[in-house]
Parts: sequence; structure tokens; C-alpha cells
Amino acid sequence: MPGMKERTAQMRWEARTQGPLLWLAVAFGIAYAVPIVAPDAQRWVHQYCTVVEWVVWGAFACDYVVRLALAPSKWLFVRKHPLDLLAVLLPLVQPLRLLRVVATLLLVGRRAGMAPQITLTTYVAGAVVGLMMFGSLAVLHVERDAPDGNIRTLGDAVWWSFTTMTTVGYGDHAPTTGLGRVLAVGLMLSGIALLGVVTANIAAWFIARFERDDAEERRQTALLEALTTEVRELRAELARLSGNTTPPVAALPAQGPGPDRASSPTP
Repeated sequence: MPGMKERTAQMRWEARTQGPLLWLAVAFGIAYAVPIVAPDAQRWVHQYCTVVEWVVWGAFACDYVVRLALAPSKWLFVRKHPLDLLAVLLPLVQPLRLLRVVATLLLVGRRAGMAPQITLTTYVAGAVVGLMMFGSLAVLHVERDAPDGNIRTLGDAVWWSFTTMTTVGYGDHAPTTGLGRVLAVGLMLSGIALLGVVTANIAAWFIARFERDDAEERRQTALLEALTTEVRELRAELARLSGNTTPPVAALPAQGPGPDRASSPTP
């Protein structure tokens, strides 16, 4: 059927492009981090990093277009992948580096979530590390030159991201610009969502473990009951067989004195 052929082609495309797109995401992270960590680098370094960022975003955008073309139902694909479409269109609204960061994170997250070999724990751990890294770099880029900002170094940014994602919020470092506060809100919501996923995963593991233990205990109880019933039936069968095979006892003669007994000579 045509639908099955198209669906199979889409699945083959996603399987083939999974690894290369993740490596491109790593290249994007490096290209995004270099100008922020080394702001005094030569101009060509910054330009090269900007080109890499756009190339990576373009690769993810092309991937979305190809998957849309291979989808059996175009409208259903768009409705099921709204974040992918938003990530593709977001950098075109305004060419800000932060928008490319958000778009690439959304696309990487969607593609990583499709990989069957990636477990939930690995996915959550990668999401935490990625969000913390990009959040730290983004807030440092925004707040470093702010007049009233107190996030001046990468260490301050990492500490702020960690306390924000865990919703601790010591308050020793806080963004002062509007864009920095938007980043803070995003990290807070992401931290709460990831914490909920981790908590639900742990709870599901405990519930599954308890259910498995209960099932094993019920199975052992059923085996003991079956064994007890079988032993009881065997005892009843042995008792029945013993009662049927016992030989009848012959009647013994009377022990009183008789004529023959009285006349018998005594040795």
C-alpha cells in the first residue's frame, strides 16, 4: 500500500539521520559556547561559529521538511509535531542567537526522544545537562554586560542555572534584564518538568517492584496450597488402599476346658 511505503520511507529516513543530527547538535553547542566563553577571540572565529549555528539549524529544518514530505498525512504530521514546526520557524522571526538556541534544543529533544535505544534515564540526564549548559551560556551572554547584573563569570552562570533548575533560588545571583528573566522562567519550568519525570519514573519503578514481589508471593502461596492439597489427597488414597488390602482376621477357638483337652495326656 502507498501509505505503508511512505511510512516505511519516513522511518528509514529518521533512523539514518538520527546519529548525524545529534553530532550536528554537538557542533552547535560548541559553536554557541566559544564566542561566549572567549569573547575576545578573533573576529573570524565568531563568524565561523555563527555560520555553524545556522548550518545546524538549516540541517534540522531540512530534516523536518523531508519528514513532512514522507509523511502519509501532511496535516496529521503537522498537528502531531507542533514543536518541530515552531523550532523551524522561530529563528526566522528575528535572527537572534538565543532563538537559534531554543529552536535547536527543541529539535534535538524531539529527535532524541524518537530514538528507541535511548532510555528515559539517559534522556532525562541529557536534557538536564543540555539545559544547564545552554542556560548558563545564554544568561552569561545576556547578563555579563548588564549595568546592574551580578552574573559576570561562567561559574556564576552555572551556579545560577543549577539553583534555578532545582527551584532552590538562593538569590545570590539573579538576572536583571528582561531576557535574562525570561531565561530564568524557562529554566524553572524545565526543572519542575524534569523533576516530575524523574519522580514519576522512580515511583513507577517502586510500584513495579512491589507488584513483582506480590506476584511472586502469590505464586509461592498458590504452589504451597496445591502441594498441601496433593499431600492430603495422597494420604486419603493411602488410607483407602490400606483399608481395602488388610486381610480378614480368622476366628480363634474357645479357650475353655473340653473333653478332648481334659483327656489329653500330660507329658
